Amino acid sequence: MLIERFLKYVSYPTMSSEKNECCPSTEKQLKLGALLSEELSALGLEAEMDEHGYVYGSLPSNCGEGHPAVAFIAHMDTSDAVADSPINARIIEYKGGDIVLCEEENIVRSAPGDGFIGKHLIVTDGKTLLGADDKAGIAEIMDALERLISGGEAHGDIKICFTPDEEIGRGADLVDLKKLGADYGYTLDGGALGGIEYENFNAASAVVKIKGFSVHPGSAYGKMKNASLMALEYASLLPADEVPEKTREYEGFYHLCDISGSIEAAELCYIIRDHDMKKFEEKKKKVLEAAEKINIRYGEGSCDVILKDSYFNMREVIEKYPYVLHRAEEAMREEGVEPYSTPIRGGTDGARLSFMGLPCPNLPTGGYDFHSRSEFAVVEEMEKCADIALRLMKNTAKYGK
Repeated sequence: MLIERFLKYVSYPTMSSEKNECCPSTEKQLKLGALLSEELSALGLEAEMDEHGYVYGSLPSNCGEGHPAVAFIAHMDTSDAVADSPINARIIEYKGGDIVLCEEENIVRSAPGDGFIGKHLIVTDGKTLLGADDKAGIAEIMDALERLISGGEAHGDIKICFTPDEEIGRGADLVDLKKLGADYGYTLDGGALGGIEYENFNAASAVVKIKGFSVHPGSAYGKMKNASLMALEYASLLPADEVPEKTREYEGFYHLCDISGSIEAAELCYIIRDHDMKKFEEKKKKVLEAAEKINIRYGEGSCDVILKDSYFNMREVIEKYPYVLHRAEEAMREEGVEPYSTPIRGGTDGARLSFMGLPCPNLPTGGYDFHSRSEFAVVEEMEKCADIALRLMKNTAKYGK
């Protein structure tokens, strides 16, 4: 049932859009939200989707009071980095080597690694992303809930929240923590089985706007200011080696996501990331200093930067609530999985929620190569991730607040 759920969910295109200020940023997310709200209600939860597309569910304790209310959270939207429809997903048994995603168009992805040999992988035809980020998390939560309820297992209060717009950094913006009513929570939005993530990047966005001046090129001497060339010059002022493709682990970066321009105007869109707050602030300072250099060279008002913080490293919050991590580790070991921790080279709703007052580390889903045409999910890992979620739900019966 888990995999059938997942394949159904990924058939719903739910790409979010940073260009739209409304919430949800795209109406198509509401279609999946409505389905999930209906399914939660059918399972017996008190469920609703609010006017902003947030889906809430509540399953009251069946073993009395005095137990913690635990939230399980995942996001409905997918990245805009790759097309989100039509998603043609299929399951293959991986036997090694490269994977032919689409034989007709000779679309081939490189070998994912020998560690996947003998496992069943869910892949696409290489023309779209898969959507395991984060519909794998949604499917695993729903599967765990269904088994918890059908099995009559004892449990404390279980809270559910499916959010829109996580991929554009707004997933936690309008979460109603009072309505959710949880003491702590877990996002299911990670990758490889066993990973418990509670360290993430400090994050900001920077939109660099450059103004040029256009005249006929034959009489441009001393007059023209080519905004496109100024944009290239601006990019050259940032450290060339501090980019995603040249950094790893705790190393931060400047990521140029988009660039457009003409002679009269140009725009560069960056995201800025670093685990260390001091280095994070230094990176933001360099972005502003680069703009000052452009203005000194080409005149005041030539370059303007709109800098906005997105989220911060949740480690400082989670470390105040070690039991939240210990309970996740316990659940994994009870399901035969050895937990480990690695820094997230990204962010989750859990980071924002932690600073809002809901300690919320991130758990795995069994998905890989997110935001790409090569994205895939491992059936066996998804099943185990759902088992871990179920274990966490059952364990609430033995914990006190």
